[in-house]
Amino acid sequence: MARHRRGPAEGRHQRRRVKTTMNTKATAASMLLAASLAIGAALLPPPAGAAEAAKIDTSRLVSIGGDVTEIVYALGEEKRLIARDSTSLYPAEAAKLPDVGYMRALSPEGILAVNPTAIIAVDGSGPPEALTVLANASVPFETVPQRYNRDGILKKIDTVGALLGVPEKAKALEDKVAADLDAAVTDAARRPESERKRVLFVLSAQGGKIMASGTGTAADGIIRLAGAVNAVSAFAGYKALTDEAIIEARPDVILMMDRGGEHASGNDELLKQPALSLTPAAAEKAVIRMDGLHLLGFGPRTASAVRELNAAIYGR
Repeated sequence: MARHRRGPAEGRHQRRRVKTTMNTKATAASMLLAASLAIGAALLPPPAGAAEAAKIDTSRLVSIGGDVTEIVYALGEEKRLIARDSTSLYPAEAAKLPDVGYMRALSPEGILAVNPTAIIAVDGSGPPEALTVLANASVPFETVPQRYNRDGILKKIDTVGALLGVPEKAKALEDKVAADLDAAVTDAARRPESERKRVLFVLSAQGGKIMASGTGTAADGIIRLAGAVNAVSAFAGYKALTDEAIIEARPDVILMMDRGGEHASGNDELLKQPALSLTPAAAEKAVIRMDGLHLLGFGPRTASAVRELNAAIYGR
């Protein structure tokens, strides 16, 4: 049987058909992807600021973040709380609520098991996959922004108040907190810059490794508000310091959270570490330990933390 040979024109038509088929498949794939994204977006919780319009039921509220929980209590709305995370230890009544785990290692199952009508969590809670599960569980989920300064505290209060539907209470609390904090910071700032001490915040000192705070952290924020200088400014976040970096930082004071258990180490043991032993802080045995939530929470009590830290650093 003789084979039919395609002419140039027929070959071009065949190529067009193949190209059209490929374009059709690509278009279909794009449409499927777009549809999937649209469905995923529909499953996400309302954006921040939409809480009041959506009339979210907050009668069974889970609070994630010690600062957020503290704000709920400061607003007088603690009756809504049915559970909290392990960092929510103030006021003491909060510790009596069921604990759903550490804010950065949340279990969606544990949170959903308490049957919440809404969840409010400080920014930075996680892990991300846990938040995705919670977002897809059709339980309203509000994130509270986290900034380590005066305005950041007031924004937290505003966000929590909006979610709970008590903007008037939130405004009153904001005014009170702002006035108290402004007074504390103004008092701390009276000291001339030339007399301000250098403070090294040590997150941990396990295994002889000093994990310290750079810029952009809660520790950096509270040190500045308290009228002192962060001894480390070469990096952002928390990092392990080399011996050379510790010596170069020349801290006058070592600041730590007051922690127990395996994370605790005595001041003498801490200051015997080779690099720290060569610092002005070691010479003066200047180590300050404060409650972590009070010190780094950036909530309603931050003015008190500023005053306490300033007094501890400068001895008044």
